[in-house]
Amino acid sequence: MKKETKQKFNIIKARIAKAYGVDTVSEQFSATPTVEQRLNDKIVEQDNFLSQINVISVDEIEGQNILGYASGPASGRTDTSGDGERTPNNLLGLDTYDYKLYQTNSDVYMRYATMDVWAKFPDMADRYARYVQKRIANDRCLIGWYGESAAADTDLVTYPLMQDVNKGWLQYMREKLSANILTQGEKVAGEIRIGADGDFVNLDHAVAELVAGIPRYLRQDLIALIGDELVGMEKSALYQAIGAQPTEKTLATASLTKFGGMDWTTPNNFPGRGLVITSLDNLSIYMQSGTWRRHIKDKPEKDRVEDYNSRNEGYVVETPEKLVAVEFDNVKVPQSDGSWA
Repeated sequence: MKKETKQKFNIIKARIAKAYGVDTVSEQFSATPTVEQRLNDKIVEQDNFLSQINVISVDEIEGQNILGYASGPASGRTDTSGDGERTPNNLLGLDTYDYKLYQTNSDVYMRYATMDVWAKFPDMADRYARYVQKRIANDRCLIGWYGESAAADTDLVTYPLMQDVNKGWLQYMREKLSANILTQGEKVAGEIRIGADGDFVNLDHAVAELVAGIPRYLRQDLIALIGDELVGMEKSALYQAIGAQPTEKTLATASLTKFGGMDWTTPNNFPGRGLVITSLDNLSIYMQSGTWRRHIKDKPEKDRVEDYNSRNEGYVVETPEKLVAVEFDNVKVPQSDGSWA
């Protein structure tokens, strides 16, 4: 790297060392819980969806879910004048659910040539910090929706959506409460058809039917998470039906603010044909306190600087009974030739 770039790089290393309270970042070092929390907050800020769910630190690598809901009615009455005795209700779960965290590495590098260009910016250190934080935030979202396993050796070529890095929220449901994941409809085995003459004629129908799978006493603050492909299909069908009439188009656009009478959103990196109904505070990412380790290395033999990050983390659905979804890989939609794909 150029002399000016080297100077900027040394400034970056000095700032990181000061932030972490260590003498040098050229050897592996650990973050204190306070620094971990500050770093975690910065990562969360990089993604609007992460800022709306729970991203919290826990002490143990395995244990029972930390958060939860009053999972059933708790009020009633018992006649204690005779043999009757008041019996408390389990407030935090219909069943006991647990979590397990896995070491997750987020190792990145920047080539000297790129650093030479970035060195022209006076805020190079801040830019680099955002570069790393945004990548980790994006990865967390991808793993949260697509993660199926935690392989000893991950393979980005075979699993480009990081399906083998960690078990995400849908995998948590598959393992803990599979009945709440719809895998097929009644039309064709192994398929969930959404569209005219399908299992659900449209998204309104699908949302209305799915929400019935959540106990009434858990239906607080629910929102539908819907993939962009399904939303696009719904919009296309609606606009084709109304033509180019301005008044009708305005009404149609307004009608798309809700599906099945429920507010909806499409999170970053959400599956195109995904459909999940829950409350945002029912989704969590746990990170084990004291496990964030980092090492920044100048690698001249590869003409780059490498930044190694690792921590133990996992994905949790706090109250599985409060989440219903479709198996997005099984969703089929009508095609122009009349087939389903």
